[in-house]
Amino acid sequence: MGKKEIIREILEWIGVIAAAIIISLLVNTFIIVNATVPSSSMEKTIMAHDRIIGSRLSYLFGDPQRGDIVIFKNPDNEDVLYIKRLIGLPGETVEIRDNMVLINGQKLFEPYLQVEMQGEFGPYEVPEGHYFMMGDNRNDSADSRYWTNTYLSREGIVGKAQFRYWPKIKKLE
Repeated sequence: MGKKEIIREILEWIGVIAAAIIISLLVNTFIIVNATVPSSSMEKTIMAHDRIIGSRLSYLFGDPQRGDIVIFKNPDNEDVLYIKRLIGLPGETVEIRDNMVLINGQKLFEPYLQVEMQGEFGPYEVPEGHYFMMGDNRNDSADSRYWTNTYLSREGIVGKAQFRYWPKIKKLE
């Protein structure tokens, strides 16, 4: 191989590597969100230190739904990403009484809970354009019940958690 061919080969590799970096940055900025769960607030659904992939496109053409696991900017510190379950929708009243969540006075069916929740909270009137969020491990979750800014704004949502990829791949529901 001559000197020209070696330089050309090196430049081709640099181009391939640069294209790969640009594509990965674009995908990570506009299509997916990668998050690590720092605490036990979503156990048993998601364990502490699990790594999650979420879709930034999930709510592009539709609104978040009750029960969605959402990746969002903490309303009290937007530099920190949180992962919680969406419980209360705009315009609803959320109350925690007799160890259960009530939405507009009706018991919320929550098959994903593993431990009975303790405590009485609310009622909370969820404002338009906002959501009430709770962890699945209700007795160990810093969520809407405890935040200074109680409700998550629509603009604070980064994406919908889709699956765990570490330590074991699992679709999230």
